Amino acid sequence: MYRLYKEEGLNLRAKRPKRNKAAAHRLGRPELSTHQECWSMDFVADQLFDGRKFRCLTIVDNYSRQCPGILVGQSLKGEDVVAALEKLKQEYSAVPKRIQVDNGSEFISRALDKWAYDNTVTLDFSRPGKPTDNAFIESFNGSFRDECLNVNWFLSLEDAREKIEAWRQEYNGFRPHSSLGDRTPEEWVEYNIVKPEFSTFHMS
Repeated sequence: MYRLYKEEGLNLRAKRPKRNKAAAHRLGRPELSTHQECWSMDFVADQLFDGRKFRCLTIVDNYSRQCPGILVGQSLKGEDVVAALEKLKQEYSAVPKRIQVDNGSEFISRALDKWAYDNTVTLDFSRPGKPTDNAFIESFNGSFRDECLNVNWFLSLEDAREKIEAWRQEYNGFRPHSSLGDRTPEEWVEYNIVKPEFSTFHMS
């Protein structure tokens, strides 16, 4: 095996890379009791009417199921994730204690790791091949695709942002969830006296 690797010019990794400063050790996840304890983030891809691709960064509060924002862009990187989180931080003067993400390049970036470390936010990475580790965002993204992306014709990025924002507000304020006792996320927030509400924030 070593001879074949040498002949093909391949290299075996000498040591495991250092784990991100803000990464969580694999422990049992605590039960949530209020908002801003844990968020989930992920990317969803789609395309405009002319075939140009774009991506959406979706963010969900795991306790209330509210979506504080969806960032839409053609090329989103770790720096864009940080900018979106910083906008939310400024808007609500708070950050979550923990954020569940997969191992995508945007989430393991130095930019996001530094932001999380500086803001005392733990990045909780899913195990490779285990989408159930981030079940809240998987469920949200399924609804997002079925109810918004698959039923709309996007003429431009701005058109996509407007239609996606309209869906987000409807999702937060008008669609009841069985997991929330048939309340909407905003009703659940009000019923449980949770502030602030994620009802008007718009990313662009």
